[in-house]
Amino acid sequence: MFGDIIKVTPTSKVVGDMALLMVTSGLTRAQVEAPDTQVAFPDSVTQLFRGDLGRAYGGFPAALQRKILKGAAPLADRPGAFLPEVDLRAERDRLKKKLDRPVGERDLASYLMYPRVWLDYQSDRAQYGDVSILPTGVFFYGMQPGEEISIDLERGKTLIVRYVATSATHEDGTRTVFFELNGQPRSVRVRDRSQVATRPPPRVAEPDNPRHIGAPMPGTVATVAVAVGQRIARGDALLTLEAMKMETTLRAESDGEVAELLARPGAQVDAKELLLILA
Repeated sequence: MFGDIIKVTPTSKVVGDMALLMVTSGLTRAQVEAPDTQVAFPDSVTQLFRGDLGRAYGGFPAALQRKILKGAAPLADRPGAFLPEVDLRAERDRLKKKLDRPVGERDLASYLMYPRVWLDYQSDRAQYGDVSILPTGVFFYGMQPGEEISIDLERGKTLIVRYVATSATHEDGTRTVFFELNGQPRSVRVRDRSQVATRPPPRVAEPDNPRHIGAPMPGTVATVAVAVGQRIARGDALLTLEAMKMETTLRAESDGEVAELLARPGAQVDAKELLLILA
């Protein structure tokens, strides 16, 4: 129906978008091609017939192209001929500020072609790490209790991970996952999206926000030495945390005023949990 197009990415997406439209709307090929039948063509289809992805071998079906473009003229040249020039050095410097790391040629090319998608990918990569090293089954379906896998981080560095068990749901909607890492017991709390929390999840201190004071480690709030609205000076004690029978005093790193106080004596807190906010 679309002519002799090469069905690979991204034209395969166009074919998929059109197929979904036809199935969900109950459209036949005759209806799609009929000049008098209104069809809300997907944007990807319009882009294809405009020539944004190149030209089909032998051209596109003329009547269908006129219907899809609604009288607009298709591109007269290859799509790349209409792209504005790019200052590669300036774009590399701009991208380096976003990533805060060296930018390779593949990074720059990927960013220029797919800026939003690639930045989303990098954001996930920063949060979860390189998940491509996980076995496919584990990535999609997780591990079963007692299952053990090996993960090659780099040459000569292999992690042996054994999944032990998962706790019942906590009141904040999280579960504790118990596992072994190279034979050493470990645990981490993860959110169970199938459960409804009976209390709101704890807020997390923003690492680049100097007004946020977060817990440096898991523990119990032993004492709180300040109140909302209180003026403090650099070095003043804010609160104390107790963990493993040891107390740690958190002190102000700058002058300010307590704008919001989330910590309370006796509360259990996790690492990085927001305890108070300074004005």
